[in-house]
Amino acid sequence: MIKCLLCSRNIAQNFLFSELFLLKSPQNLLCSKCQKNFEKIPEAHCPRCCKPNVHEICTDCQNWEKRGYKIRHQAIFHYNQAMKDYFSQYKFVGDYRLYQIFEPYFKSISPKSPLVPIPISPKRLEERGFNQVTAFLQQDNFIELLEKENSVKQSSLNRKERLESPNPFRLKKGLKVTTKVILIDDIYTTGTTLYHASQILKEAGVHEIRSFSLCR
Repeated sequence: MIKCLLCSRNIAQNFLFSELFLLKSPQNLLCSKCQKNFEKIPEAHCPRCCKPNVHEICTDCQNWEKRGYKIRHQAIFHYNQAMKDYFSQYKFVGDYRLYQIFEPYFKSISPKSPLVPIPISPKRLEERGFNQVTAFLQQDNFIELLEKENSVKQSSLNRKERLESPNPFRLKKGLKVTTKVILIDDIYTTGTTLYHASQILKEAGVHEIRSFSLCR
């Protein structure tokens, strides 16, 4: 009997023989109750950043554009309480197994441009033991172009502090920069992380930057 990775309930499923080789999917790792708690972003969302329940370019994106930043961003899930609980268990408790739940969604990203994951600081990597973003990207088609200095956790900052935080990223030495990339992160909240990263990449010669996160 397979157990739900989040609540440890038994998952009652009947598999065909051919399906036994396809067990690594969200449906087979979560019970039906936990699955229902995650909300996909509705049709009504910001066309630029996928902020839910808006019908035009949101004020967040308008404010970023005034500061000279503009990115086409795609997200799949709303950052609701269930998702907050998931990331608390995954990132802060350090339950590495949980990457498996949403890994398939990252495999759907277009491979036409190199995937550039948002890095975590050396201190955070030592504490956690893994980068939660690269864990989702189990395939080898990503390039770690950026590195991050040790800084205050974004999760400990309020919205104003996040928006005013200094840029913690820098370009890794000795790596070839392509003209197009897709930035990959786990959660889009204020957009500060992605826009800081895009600033460094643009200064290095990247002309076209899109971004993707699991949640918005």
